[in-house]
Amino acid sequence: MCELLGLSSDIPSTVNLSLMKLAEHGGHSGPHRDGWGVAYYEGPDVRLIKEAAAAADSDWVRFVRDHDLRSPIVVAHVRRATMGERSYRNTQPFARELAGRMHLFAHNGWLADIFNAPAFRPRRFSAVGETDSERAFCVLLDRLSELWRRPVEVPSFDARFDVVCAFARELGGLGPANFLYSDGDVLFAHGHRRMQAATSRVEPPGLVWIQRRCHLGEAGFAASGLSVEGAQQTVVLLASVPLSGEPWHSFEEGEVIAIRGGEVAGKRFPAEAQSRASS
Repeated sequence: MCELLGLSSDIPSTVNLSLMKLAEHGGHSGPHRDGWGVAYYEGPDVRLIKEAAAAADSDWVRFVRDHDLRSPIVVAHVRRATMGERSYRNTQPFARELAGRMHLFAHNGWLADIFNAPAFRPRRFSAVGETDSERAFCVLLDRLSELWRRPVEVPSFDARFDVVCAFARELGGLGPANFLYSDGDVLFAHGHRRMQAATSRVEPPGLVWIQRRCHLGEAGFAASGLSVEGAQQTVVLLASVPLSGEPWHSFEEGEVIAIRGGEVAGKRFPAEAQSRASS
């Protein structure tokens, strides 16, 4: 399975140390050698760098590290291919335009039946590659397009959260479905199940997260892999596995968390999501 990394901050931030730790899993300390990518929001657009090669050996990873790229929302991914050939088009994160802004998606898991599921047949959006992950993203955007009607209007948070939670619940019925999705305003994360190194079983947690606050003149983000230079800052970092020795919070199976500006804007647990869908 693949690994995910996401960041939401109230001011533009780097993920250089965390990205380098993630890259080590892409061929050195982990088996994820089939591609990697990282995307930084630049207003409504994204700066996307990806490669169908092992991150651990990549000059592009070192390029990113050396250029101090900063953004309030970052999504990164290292790939171990389970569906689709090793190619650029199958490398994540995936990016698409909807309503005049770029949307990002990265998935960890295996959705073997998604191509046969009637509810997961895309309409407006089409996949460029062959992965289950990109098919899922196209379907999510189809559903969200009902809300994103005009480029100048951002739909309500509650409406977007409802769509993402319903999608996550359905996707989890097809297999391990950990994902990060962002519309440039909110970073949504769904923690489900993944292969655990300690047990070799596919079980929760699928994602972990940590929040840190740094006040002017304080150090202390380095252990989480964040760069903070003399600013007041609030950051949430999400990952497939902890990237530091600090205590990280584990997602419950099926939990969805929405993060805006380094703060948790909403949480829904599986039972709550089911209840809202039924009402």
